[in-house]
Amino acid sequence: MKNFWTLLLFAGLLTSACTRQKTTEQKEAPRPTYPSTGTIERLSPALNDILADSAKIEILAEGYQWTEGPVWVAGGEYLLFSDVPANQIIKWKEGQGASLYLTPSGYTGDTTQHREGSNGLLLDDAGHLVLCQHGDRRMALMDAPVSEPKPAFTTLTGQWKSKRFNSPNDACFDSHGNLYITDPPYGLPLQDKDPSREIPFQGVYRLHTNGTMELLIDSLSRPNGIALSPDEKTLYISNSDPARAIWMAYDIQPDGTLANGRVFYDATANVTAEFTGLPDGMKVSPNGILFATGPSALYIFKPDGTLLGKIITGVPNSNCAFGNGGKALYITSNHSLTRVWLK
Repeated sequence: MKNFWTLLLFAGLLTSACTRQKTTEQKEAPRPTYPSTGTIERLSPALNDILADSAKIEILAEGYQWTEGPVWVAGGEYLLFSDVPANQIIKWKEGQGASLYLTPSGYTGDTTQHREGSNGLLLDDAGHLVLCQHGDRRMALMDAPVSEPKPAFTTLTGQWKSKRFNSPNDACFDSHGNLYITDPPYGLPLQDKDPSREIPFQGVYRLHTNGTMELLIDSLSRPNGIALSPDEKTLYISNSDPARAIWMAYDIQPDGTLANGRVFYDATANVTAEFTGLPDGMKVSPNGILFATGPSALYIFKPDGTLLGKIITGVPNSNCAFGNGGKALYITSNHSLTRVWLK
């Protein structure tokens, strides 16, 4: 009997050792190697909790006209981003690289005329792709497979008080399904001088779940990127005007209106011949850290506006997105798609 229990004990130890070995063997596979660019500027020790000392800016894909609007599709483990002038959406997946995902992406009109395609991209709660369509001047939801010759879109909104939008640029959902939208004139051929322009200002709007449109702000010269704090009490908006290159913060009141508009960070002095680009798209992490594209870099802020550091790509950057379960930050950088791994 004693030998029986000894054998059982030995078998248990052997099983435990095998389990440990299997667990060791199942560690994350080595990451592919990509060319790197730029530098990381550390302005606070707190940045070390976000980016490792070894963090690099990887170039994942390049050769595009102007990359924008990245969104991570967790179900397929891939990233989508817009090439705005090309009227295309590109798909990038680890191990497969970049491929054409969708065209036309934002202008479905007369093909003899050049109009810009999609800009900002996001997913709704059901996983549908929602597009800021420059050329069609609307917010749309894609409701047809991308394999069809001409994808079909459902218009979510394209007007305010029966007047057509300028060119929706970026958007974000709150937890109730309301959609916040910025509407600068970048998609119009002559921008704010374009004769087809119907709204005499660049607005920030909220599309309520019941379909009603609400104007929130009409005082910014170039509202662009937009994001919500995790508690949804603060709305961040970037203003991509070289004369006033700022990020704004607004308190969201219980009735949904905005109050206490204030400059979150002023980067006007940072816009130089060397550091090109303007405040653009941004994302907020679950702990409130703001990752915001700006002049030649992606700026990393604490919720109180303290600048922790910069991911300096050396080129204009348009937007960013978290991916890989929050382990990576993807950045659309001028003609390229770049990535930085996060802690």
